[in-house]
Amino acid sequence: MYSFIISIIALIVGYIVYGKIVEKIFGIEPSRLTPSKKLSDGVDYVEMGWKKAFLIQFLNIAGTGPIFGAVAGAMWGPAAFLWIVFGCIFAGAVHDFLIGMMSLRKDGASVAELVGENLGNGARKLMVVFSIILLVLVGVVFITSPAAILNDLTGIDKMVLIAIIIVYYLAATVLPIDKIIGRIYPIFGIALLVMAIGIGIGIVIEGYHIPEIAFENYHPAHQSVFPYLFITIACGAISGFHATQSPMMARCLQNEVEGRKVFYGAMISEGVVALVWAAAAMSFFGGTPGLGEALSHGGAAVVVNRISTSVLGKVGGALALLGVVACPITSGDTAFRSARLTIADAIGYKQGPIANRFLIAIPLFVVGIALCFIDFNILWRYFSWSNQTLATIALWAAAKYLNNHGKNYFIALLPAMFMTVVVTDYIVIAPEGFVRFFHGTPVATIEMVGLVCGLILSAVCTLGFFKTLKKEKISEAHA
Repeated sequence: MYSFIISIIALIVGYIVYGKIVEKIFGIEPSRLTPSKKLSDGVDYVEMGWKKAFLIQFLNIAGTGPIFGAVAGAMWGPAAFLWIVFGCIFAGAVHDFLIGMMSLRKDGASVAELVGENLGNGARKLMVVFSIILLVLVGVVFITSPAAILNDLTGIDKMVLIAIIIVYYLAATVLPIDKIIGRIYPIFGIALLVMAIGIGIGIVIEGYHIPEIAFENYHPAHQSVFPYLFITIACGAISGFHATQSPMMARCLQNEVEGRKVFYGAMISEGVVALVWAAAAMSFFGGTPGLGEALSHGGAAVVVNRISTSVLGKVGGALALLGVVACPITSGDTAFRSARLTIADAIGYKQGPIANRFLIAIPLFVVGIALCFIDFNILWRYFSWSNQTLATIALWAAAKYLNNHGKNYFIALLPAMFMTVVVTDYIVIAPEGFVRFFHGTPVATIEMVGLVCGLILSAVCTLGFFKTLKKEKISEAHA
Protein backbone atom coordinates (compact mmCIF):
# COMPACT_ATOMS: atom_id res chain seq x y z
CA MET A 1 0.00 0.00 0.00
CA TYR A 2 2.73 2.48 0.99
CA SER A 3 4.67 1.86 -2.23
CA PHE A 4 1.57 2.68 -4.27
CA ILE A 5 0.82 5.92 -2.40
CA ILE A 6 4.47 7.03 -2.48
CA SER A 7 4.55 6.32 -6.22
CA ILE A 8 1.54 8.60 -6.79
CA ILE A 9 3.21 11.36 -4.76
CA ALA A 10 6.49 10.84 -6.66
CA LEU A 11 4.75 11.45 -9.99
CA ILE A 12 3.22 14.69 -8.73
CA VAL A 13 6.56 15.87 -7.32
CA GLY A 14 8.21 14.84 -10.59
CA TYR A 15 5.87 17.13 -12.52
CA ILE A 16 6.50 20.05 -10.18
CA VAL A 17 10.28 19.67 -9.91
CA TYR A 18 11.70 17.81 -12.91
CA GLY A 19 9.04 19.15 -15.26
CA LYS A 20 10.13 22.67 -14.34
CA ILE A 21 13.79 21.75 -14.91
CA VAL A 22 13.03 20.35 -18.36
CA GLU A 23 10.95 23.42 -19.21
CA LYS A 24 13.80 25.72 -18.12
CA ILE A 25 16.36 23.78 -20.15
CA PHE A 26 14.21 23.96 -23.27
CA GLY A 27 13.67 27.68 -22.82
CA ILE A 28 10.07 28.88 -22.97
CA GLU A 29 9.40 32.13 -24.85
CA PRO A 30 5.99 33.48 -23.75
CA SER A 31 6.08 36.32 -26.31
CA ARG A 32 6.71 33.97 -29.27
CA LEU A 33 3.78 33.52 -31.65
CA THR A 34 2.39 29.99 -31.63
CA PRO A 35 1.30 28.17 -34.81
CA SER A 36 -2.38 28.52 -33.82
CA LYS A 37 -2.01 32.31 -34.00
CA LYS A 38 0.20 32.78 -37.05
CA LEU A 39 -1.14 29.88 -39.16
CA SER A 40 -4.79 29.78 -38.06
CA ASP A 41 -6.82 27.90 -40.71
CA GLY A 42 -9.92 26.80 -38.81
CA VAL A 43 -9.09 23.13 -39.48
CA ASP A 44 -5.90 21.89 -37.79
CA TYR A 45 -4.53 25.21 -36.53
CA VAL A 46 -7.21 26.26 -34.03
CA GLU A 47 -6.62 28.12 -30.76
CA MET A 48 -7.73 26.26 -27.64
CA GLY A 49 -7.49 27.04 -23.94
CA TRP A 50 -4.86 24.96 -22.12
CA LYS A 51 -7.43 23.02 -20.08
CA LYS A 52 -9.22 21.77 -23.19
CA ALA A 53 -5.87 21.12 -24.91
CA PHE A 54 -4.70 19.15 -21.86
CA LEU A 55 -7.79 16.93 -21.82
CA ILE A 56 -7.56 16.29 -25.57
CA GLN A 57 -3.84 15.52 -25.32
CA PHE A 58 -4.47 13.25 -22.34
CA LEU A 59 -7.13 11.25 -24.15
CA ASN A 60 -5.09 11.23 -27.38
CA ILE A 61 -2.11 9.60 -25.71
CA ALA A 62 -4.06 7.50 -23.21
CA GLY A 63 -7.08 5.64 -24.55
CA THR A 64 -6.80 2.14 -23.14
CA GLY A 65 -2.98 2.19 -23.19
CA PRO A 66 -2.32 3.00 -19.51
CA ILE A 67 -5.11 0.61 -18.52
CA PHE A 68 -4.43 -2.53 -20.57
CA GLY A 69 -0.65 -2.10 -20.55
CA ALA A 70 -0.56 -1.59 -16.79
CA VAL A 71 -2.84 -4.59 -16.20
CA ALA A 72 -0.50 -6.78 -18.25
CA GLY A 73 2.58 -5.23 -16.61
CA ALA A 74 1.17 -5.95 -13.15
CA MET A 75 2.15 -9.59 -13.79
CA TRP A 76 5.66 -8.60 -12.64
CA GLY A 77 4.31 -7.18 -9.39
CA PRO A 78 5.29 -3.83 -7.84
CA ALA A 79 8.36 -3.57 -10.08
CA ALA A 80 5.76 -2.04 -12.41
CA PHE A 81 5.47 0.92 -9.99
CA LEU A 82 9.17 1.71 -10.37
CA TRP A 83 9.08 1.62 -14.17
CA ILE A 84 5.94 3.76 -14.35
CA VAL A 85 7.34 6.39 -11.97
CA PHE A 86 10.90 6.65 -13.26
CA GLY A 87 9.96 5.97 -16.87
CA CYS A 88 7.22 8.58 -16.82
CA ILE A 89 9.18 11.37 -15.11
CA PHE A 90 12.56 10.96 -16.81
CA ALA A 91 11.63 9.45 -20.18
CA GLY A 92 7.97 9.54 -21.20
CA ALA A 93 7.05 13.04 -20.03
CA VAL A 94 10.39 14.42 -21.29
CA HIS A 95 9.77 12.74 -24.66
CA ASP A 96 6.23 14.15 -24.94
CA PHE A 97 7.23 17.65 -23.82
CA LEU A 98 10.25 17.94 -26.10
CA ILE A 99 8.50 16.59 -29.20
CA GLY A 100 5.46 18.75 -28.49
CA MET A 101 7.56 21.91 -28.04
CA MET A 102 9.84 21.11 -30.97
CA SER A 103 6.73 20.74 -33.11
CA LEU A 104 5.33 24.00 -31.76
CA ARG A 105 8.58 25.78 -32.72
CA LYS A 106 8.39 24.16 -36.18
CA ASP A 107 4.83 25.30 -36.97
CA GLY A 108 3.24 22.06 -35.75
CA ALA A 109 5.44 19.73 -37.82
CA SER A 110 4.94 15.97 -37.47
CA VAL A 111 7.48 13.78 -35.69
CA ALA A 112 8.90 12.52 -39.00
CA GLU A 113 9.78 16.10 -40.03
CA LEU A 114 11.34 16.77 -36.62
CA VAL A 115 13.46 13.62 -36.85
CA GLY A 116 14.52 14.53 -40.39
CA GLU A 117 15.55 18.04 -39.39
CA ASN A 118 17.77 16.74 -36.60
CA LEU A 119 18.94 13.30 -37.74
CA GLY A 120 18.95 13.69 -41.53
CA ASN A 121 16.70 13.12 -44.53
CA GLY A 122 17.22 9.35 -44.48
CA ALA A 123 15.89 9.20 -40.93
CA ARG A 124 12.98 11.42 -41.99
CA LYS A 125 11.94 9.06 -44.79
CA LEU A 126 12.22 6.08 -42.45
CA MET A 127 10.09 7.81 -39.83
CA VAL A 128 7.42 8.82 -42.35
CA VAL A 129 6.92 5.18 -43.35
CA PHE A 130 7.40 3.85 -39.80
CA SER A 131 4.94 6.25 -38.19
CA ILE A 132 2.25 5.87 -40.88
CA ILE A 133 2.35 2.07 -40.59
CA LEU A 134 2.16 2.35 -36.80
CA LEU A 135 -0.75 4.81 -36.96
CA VAL A 136 -2.76 2.74 -39.44
CA LEU A 137 -2.23 -0.38 -37.30
CA VAL A 138 -3.44 1.51 -34.23
CA GLY A 139 -6.45 2.80 -36.13
CA VAL A 140 -7.40 -0.63 -37.47
CA VAL A 141 -7.11 -2.41 -34.12
CA PHE A 142 -9.28 0.29 -32.59
CA ILE A 143 -11.91 -0.35 -35.24
CA THR A 144 -12.15 -4.11 -34.81
CA SER A 145 -11.77 -4.47 -31.02
CA PRO A 146 -14.55 -2.02 -30.02
CA ALA A 147 -16.77 -3.50 -32.76
CA ALA A 148 -16.23 -7.01 -31.36
CA ILE A 149 -17.05 -5.91 -27.81
CA LEU A 150 -20.18 -4.01 -28.92
CA ASN A 151 -21.26 -7.02 -30.99
CA ASP A 152 -20.99 -9.20 -27.90
CA LEU A 153 -22.94 -6.69 -25.78
CA THR A 154 -25.67 -5.72 -28.24
CA GLY A 155 -25.89 -8.51 -30.81
CA ILE A 156 -25.63 -5.97 -33.64
CA ASP A 157 -23.80 -7.41 -36.65
CA LYS A 158 -20.05 -6.78 -36.35
CA MET A 159 -19.78 -5.56 -39.96
CA VAL A 160 -22.46 -2.94 -39.31
CA LEU A 161 -20.59 -1.75 -36.22
CA ILE A 162 -17.30 -1.61 -38.14
CA ALA A 163 -19.00 0.49 -40.83
CA ILE A 164 -20.39 2.92 -38.22
CA ILE A 165 -16.99 3.31 -36.55
CA ILE A 166 -15.27 3.87 -39.91
CA VAL A 167 -17.75 6.59 -40.88
CA TYR A 168 -17.10 8.30 -37.54
CA TYR A 169 -13.33 7.94 -37.99
CA LEU A 170 -13.48 9.50 -41.45
CA ALA A 171 -15.46 12.46 -40.11
CA ALA A 172 -13.05 12.96 -37.19
CA THR A 173 -10.09 12.71 -39.58
CA VAL A 174 -11.17 15.40 -42.06
CA LEU A 175 -13.38 17.81 -40.09
CA PRO A 176 -11.87 20.78 -38.21
CA ILE A 177 -10.37 19.65 -34.91
CA ASP A 178 -12.77 21.76 -32.83
CA LYS A 179 -15.92 20.26 -34.40
CA ILE A 180 -15.76 16.71 -33.02
CA ILE A 181 -12.48 16.09 -31.19
CA GLY A 182 -12.54 19.48 -29.45
CA ARG A 183 -16.07 18.89 -28.17
CA ILE A 184 -16.22 15.26 -27.04
CA TYR A 185 -12.60 14.53 -26.05
CA PRO A 186 -12.58 16.77 -22.95
CA ILE A 187 -15.67 14.91 -21.68
CA PHE A 188 -14.11 11.47 -22.23
CA GLY A 189 -10.83 12.72 -20.77
CA ILE A 190 -12.56 13.76 -17.55
CA ALA A 191 -14.39 10.42 -17.44
CA LEU A 192 -11.12 8.48 -17.78
CA LEU A 193 -9.56 10.48 -14.92
CA VAL A 194 -12.66 10.01 -12.74
CA MET A 195 -12.58 6.28 -13.48
CA ALA A 196 -8.95 6.01 -12.32
CA ILE A 197 -9.52 8.12 -9.21
CA GLY A 198 -12.56 6.03 -8.28
CA ILE A 199 -10.71 2.74 -8.71
CA GLY A 200 -7.70 4.07 -6.77
CA ILE A 201 -9.79 5.24 -3.82
CA GLY A 202 -11.90 2.06 -3.95
CA ILE A 203 -9.01 -0.39 -3.69
CA VAL A 204 -7.51 1.60 -0.80
CA ILE A 205 -10.78 1.96 1.17
CA GLU A 206 -11.82 -1.67 0.62
CA GLY A 207 -8.45 -2.85 1.91
CA TYR A 208 -7.10 -4.78 -1.05
CA HIS A 209 -3.54 -5.95 -0.39
CA ILE A 210 -1.23 -4.01 -2.68
CA PRO A 211 2.26 -5.55 -2.45
CA GLU A 212 5.22 -3.37 -1.52
CA ILE A 213 8.19 -2.81 -3.80
CA ALA A 214 10.75 -5.60 -3.37
CA PHE A 215 13.63 -6.98 -5.41
CA GLU A 216 11.54 -9.94 -6.48
CA ASN A 217 10.08 -11.15 -9.77
CA TYR A 218 6.38 -11.83 -9.14
CA HIS A 219 5.71 -13.13 -12.66
CA PRO A 220 4.08 -16.62 -12.38
CA ALA A 221 6.19 -17.92 -15.29
CA HIS A 222 9.28 -16.04 -14.01
CA GLN A 223 9.61 -14.14 -17.28
CA SER A 224 12.45 -11.68 -16.85
CA VAL A 225 11.62 -8.13 -15.79
CA PHE A 226 14.10 -6.67 -18.27
CA PRO A 227 13.20 -6.01 -21.05
CA TYR A 228 9.67 -7.50 -21.05
CA LEU A 229 8.16 -5.19 -18.40
CA PHE A 230 9.63 -2.14 -20.16
CA ILE A 231 7.96 -3.11 -23.43
CA THR A 232 4.67 -4.27 -21.90
CA ILE A 233 4.02 -0.99 -20.08
CA ALA A 234 4.47 1.59 -22.83
CA CYS A 235 1.66 4.11 -22.35
CA GLY A 236 2.04 5.09 -18.71
CA ALA A 237 5.85 5.13 -18.90
CA ILE A 238 6.98 6.07 -22.43
CA SER A 239 5.30 5.60 -25.80
CA GLY A 240 6.31 6.54 -29.33
CA PHE A 241 2.64 6.82 -30.28
CA HIS A 242 2.60 10.03 -28.22
CA ALA A 243 5.15 11.58 -30.59
CA THR A 244 2.60 11.23 -33.39
CA GLN A 245 -0.12 12.88 -31.27
CA SER A 246 1.66 15.84 -29.64
CA PRO A 247 1.97 17.83 -32.90
CA MET A 248 -1.84 18.00 -33.07
CA MET A 249 -1.99 20.01 -29.85
CA ALA A 250 1.17 21.92 -30.79
CA ARG A 251 -1.00 23.45 -33.51
CA CYS A 252 -3.61 24.54 -30.96
CA LEU A 253 -1.73 26.01 -27.97
CA GLN A 254 -2.16 29.73 -27.35
CA ASN A 255 1.15 30.29 -25.57
CA GLU A 256 4.40 28.38 -24.99
CA VAL A 257 3.91 28.56 -21.21
CA GLU A 258 1.08 26.03 -21.67
CA GLY A 259 3.48 23.38 -22.99
CA ARG A 260 4.49 21.89 -19.63
CA LYS A 261 0.87 21.59 -18.48
CA VAL A 262 -0.34 20.04 -21.72
CA PHE A 263 2.56 17.80 -22.78
CA TYR A 264 4.49 16.97 -19.60
CA GLY A 265 1.34 17.14 -17.47
CA ALA A 266 -0.75 14.84 -19.65
CA MET A 267 1.98 12.18 -19.51
CA ILE A 268 2.21 12.43 -15.71
CA SER A 269 -1.57 12.08 -15.53
CA GLU A 270 -1.35 9.00 -17.70
CA GLY A 271 1.27 7.64 -15.32
CA VAL A 272 -1.15 8.09 -12.42
CA VAL A 273 -3.82 6.14 -14.35
CA ALA A 274 -1.28 3.38 -15.06
CA LEU A 275 -0.27 3.19 -11.38
CA VAL A 276 -3.89 2.83 -10.29
CA TRP A 277 -4.61 0.02 -12.73
CA ALA A 278 -1.34 -1.79 -11.99
CA ALA A 279 -2.14 -1.68 -8.26
CA ALA A 280 -5.73 -2.78 -8.83
CA ALA A 281 -4.74 -5.67 -11.09
CA MET A 282 -2.05 -7.08 -8.81
CA SER A 283 -4.25 -6.84 -5.69
CA PHE A 284 -7.82 -7.59 -6.82
CA PHE A 285 -7.12 -11.22 -7.80
CA GLY A 286 -5.08 -12.04 -4.71
CA GLY A 287 -1.71 -11.90 -6.44
CA THR A 288 -0.13 -12.34 -9.85
CA PRO A 289 -1.08 -16.04 -10.26
CA GLY A 290 -4.75 -15.05 -9.94
CA LEU A 291 -4.23 -12.17 -12.32
CA GLY A 292 -2.58 -14.49 -14.83
CA GLU A 293 -5.56 -16.83 -14.62
CA ALA A 294 -7.98 -13.92 -15.22
CA LEU A 295 -5.96 -12.65 -18.18
CA SER A 296 -5.97 -16.10 -19.76
CA HIS A 297 -9.78 -16.13 -19.70
CA GLY A 298 -10.71 -13.02 -21.65
CA GLY A 299 -7.70 -10.72 -21.54
CA ALA A 300 -7.31 -7.22 -20.12
CA ALA A 301 -10.84 -6.09 -21.11
CA VAL A 302 -12.41 -8.76 -18.90
CA VAL A 303 -10.05 -7.88 -16.02
CA VAL A 304 -10.98 -4.19 -16.31
CA ASN A 305 -14.69 -5.01 -16.35
CA ARG A 306 -14.46 -7.30 -13.29
CA ILE A 307 -12.47 -4.78 -11.25
CA SER A 308 -14.68 -1.82 -12.22
CA THR A 309 -18.01 -3.49 -11.52
CA SER A 310 -16.79 -4.98 -8.23
CA VAL A 311 -15.18 -1.81 -6.88
CA LEU A 312 -17.59 0.79 -8.28
CA GLY A 313 -20.80 -1.16 -8.91
CA LYS A 314 -23.08 -0.08 -11.76
CA VAL A 315 -21.15 3.16 -12.18
CA GLY A 316 -18.01 1.07 -12.55
CA GLY A 317 -19.68 -1.05 -15.20
CA ALA A 318 -20.54 2.05 -17.20
CA LEU A 319 -17.00 3.38 -16.83
CA ALA A 320 -15.57 0.00 -17.80
CA LEU A 321 -17.64 0.14 -20.98
CA LEU A 322 -16.18 3.58 -21.60
CA GLY A 323 -12.70 2.20 -21.07
CA VAL A 324 -12.98 -0.78 -23.39
CA VAL A 325 -15.16 0.79 -26.11
CA ALA A 326 -15.09 4.60 -26.17
CA CYS A 327 -11.43 5.08 -25.26
CA PRO A 328 -10.09 2.79 -28.01
CA ILE A 329 -12.25 4.67 -30.51
CA THR A 330 -10.80 7.99 -29.37
CA SER A 331 -7.31 6.60 -30.00
CA GLY A 332 -8.29 5.22 -33.40
CA ASP A 333 -9.71 8.42 -34.83
CA THR A 334 -6.70 10.53 -33.84
CA ALA A 335 -4.40 7.82 -35.22
CA PHE A 336 -5.93 8.26 -38.68
CA ARG A 337 -5.93 12.05 -38.30
CA SER A 338 -2.22 11.98 -37.37
CA ALA A 339 -1.51 9.75 -40.38
CA ARG A 340 -3.21 12.33 -42.62
CA LEU A 341 -1.12 15.15 -41.15
CA THR A 342 2.10 13.11 -41.40
CA ILE A 343 1.54 12.42 -45.10
CA ALA A 344 0.54 16.04 -45.75
CA ASP A 345 3.72 17.29 -44.03
CA ALA A 346 5.88 14.81 -45.93
CA ILE A 347 4.62 15.91 -49.37
CA GLY A 348 3.95 19.56 -48.51
CA TYR A 349 0.23 19.27 -49.28
CA LYS A 350 -1.96 22.03 -47.81
CA GLN A 351 -4.87 20.73 -45.74
CA GLY A 352 -7.11 23.81 -45.75
CA PRO A 353 -9.46 22.69 -48.58
CA ILE A 354 -11.60 19.74 -47.48
CA ALA A 355 -11.03 18.07 -50.87
CA ASN A 356 -7.30 17.89 -50.06
CA ARG A 357 -8.06 16.24 -46.73
CA PHE A 358 -10.27 13.62 -48.36
CA LEU A 359 -7.62 13.00 -51.02
CA ILE A 360 -5.21 11.78 -48.34
CA ALA A 361 -7.76 10.27 -45.94
CA ILE A 362 -9.62 8.04 -48.41
CA PRO A 363 -6.57 5.93 -49.46
CA LEU A 364 -5.68 5.56 -45.75
CA PHE A 365 -9.12 4.22 -44.99
CA VAL A 366 -9.06 1.90 -48.00
CA VAL A 367 -5.92 0.30 -46.54
CA GLY A 368 -7.46 0.32 -43.06
CA ILE A 369 -10.67 -1.36 -44.22
CA ALA A 370 -8.68 -4.04 -46.05
CA LEU A 371 -6.70 -4.78 -42.88
CA CYS A 372 -9.94 -5.21 -40.93
CA PHE A 373 -10.50 -8.49 -42.78
CA ILE A 374 -7.00 -9.86 -42.21
CA ASP A 375 -5.82 -11.78 -39.18
CA PHE A 376 -2.90 -9.57 -38.25
CA ASN A 377 -2.30 -10.92 -34.71
CA ILE A 378 1.27 -11.77 -35.66
CA LEU A 379 1.82 -8.25 -37.00
CA TRP A 380 0.32 -6.72 -33.90
CA ARG A 381 2.82 -8.50 -31.69
CA TYR A 382 5.38 -6.14 -33.14
CA PHE A 383 3.38 -3.08 -32.16
CA SER A 384 4.75 -2.70 -28.63
CA TRP A 385 8.31 -2.99 -29.89
CA SER A 386 7.64 -0.62 -32.80
CA ASN A 387 6.02 1.82 -30.40
CA GLN A 388 9.02 1.93 -28.08
CA THR A 389 11.44 2.07 -31.01
CA LEU A 390 9.68 5.15 -32.37
CA ALA A 391 10.01 6.77 -28.93
CA THR A 392 13.71 5.91 -28.88
CA ILE A 393 14.33 7.55 -32.27
CA ALA A 394 12.34 10.61 -31.18
CA LEU A 395 14.52 10.94 -28.06
CA TRP A 396 17.71 10.81 -30.14
CA ALA A 397 16.27 13.56 -32.37
CA ALA A 398 15.36 15.60 -29.29
CA ALA A 399 18.90 15.24 -27.90
CA LYS A 400 20.31 16.51 -31.20
CA TYR A 401 17.85 19.40 -31.23
CA LEU A 402 18.86 20.48 -27.73
CA ASN A 403 22.54 20.34 -28.62
CA ASN A 404 21.96 22.35 -31.80
CA HIS A 405 20.36 25.07 -29.69
CA GLY A 406 23.04 25.07 -26.99
CA LYS A 407 20.89 23.32 -24.40
CA ASN A 408 21.64 20.53 -21.93
CA TYR A 409 20.94 17.52 -24.17
CA PHE A 410 21.47 14.91 -21.44
CA ILE A 411 17.80 15.10 -20.40
CA ALA A 412 17.00 13.40 -23.74
CA LEU A 413 20.27 11.55 -24.35
CA LEU A 414 20.20 9.40 -21.20
CA PRO A 415 16.65 8.03 -21.75
CA ALA A 416 17.51 7.56 -25.45
CA MET A 417 20.51 5.42 -24.49
CA PHE A 418 18.43 3.40 -22.03
CA MET A 419 15.56 2.81 -24.45
CA THR A 420 18.00 1.73 -27.17
CA VAL A 421 19.12 -1.08 -24.86
CA VAL A 422 15.49 -2.01 -24.13
CA VAL A 423 14.23 -2.24 -27.72
CA THR A 424 17.36 -3.99 -28.99
CA ASP A 425 17.39 -6.52 -26.15
CA TYR A 426 13.69 -7.25 -26.70
CA ILE A 427 13.81 -7.84 -30.45
CA VAL A 428 16.75 -10.22 -29.98
CA ILE A 429 15.15 -12.42 -27.31
CA ALA A 430 11.39 -12.11 -27.89
CA PRO A 431 9.38 -14.86 -29.67
CA GLU A 432 8.57 -12.44 -32.51
CA GLY A 433 12.23 -11.40 -32.77
CA PHE A 434 15.45 -13.29 -33.49
CA VAL A 435 15.15 -15.91 -30.76
CA ARG A 436 14.43 -18.55 -33.43
CA PHE A 437 18.11 -18.38 -34.39
CA PHE A 438 19.06 -19.55 -30.88
CA HIS A 439 17.26 -22.89 -31.05
CA GLY A 440 18.38 -25.14 -28.21
CA THR A 441 20.29 -22.37 -26.43
CA PRO A 442 19.57 -21.95 -22.69
CA VAL A 443 17.24 -19.06 -21.87
CA ALA A 444 19.79 -17.43 -19.59
CA THR A 445 22.34 -17.39 -22.43
CA ILE A 446 19.84 -15.89 -24.87
CA GLU A 447 18.93 -13.16 -22.39
CA MET A 448 22.60 -12.35 -21.86
CA VAL A 449 23.14 -12.12 -25.65
CA GLY A 450 20.14 -9.78 -25.94
CA LEU A 451 21.41 -7.51 -23.18
CA VAL A 452 24.93 -7.39 -24.66
CA CYS A 453 23.54 -6.56 -28.11
CA GLY A 454 21.46 -3.77 -26.56
CA LEU A 455 24.42 -2.33 -24.70
CA ILE A 456 26.63 -2.46 -27.79
CA LEU A 457 24.08 -0.74 -30.05
CA SER A 458 23.40 1.91 -27.43
CA ALA A 459 27.15 2.54 -27.11
CA VAL A 460 27.54 2.75 -30.90
CA CYS A 461 24.65 5.23 -31.17
CA THR A 462 26.09 7.31 -28.33
CA LEU A 463 29.55 7.38 -29.90
CA GLY A 464 27.99 8.33 -33.22
CA PHE A 465 26.07 11.12 -31.50
CA PHE A 466 29.21 12.60 -29.92
CA LYS A 467 31.18 12.11 -33.13
CA THR A 468 28.58 14.16 -34.98
CA LEU A 469 28.86 16.92 -32.38
CA LYS A 470 32.65 16.90 -32.72
CA LYS A 471 32.44 17.17 -36.52
CA GLU A 472 30.06 20.11 -36.22
CA LYS A 473 32.43 21.91 -33.86
CA ILE A 474 35.32 21.36 -36.29
CA SER A 475 33.21 22.73 -39.18
CA GLU A 476 32.28 25.79 -37.13
CA ALA A 477 35.95 26.38 -36.29
CA HIS A 478 36.94 26.24 -39.98
CA ALA A 479 34.08 28.55 -40.92
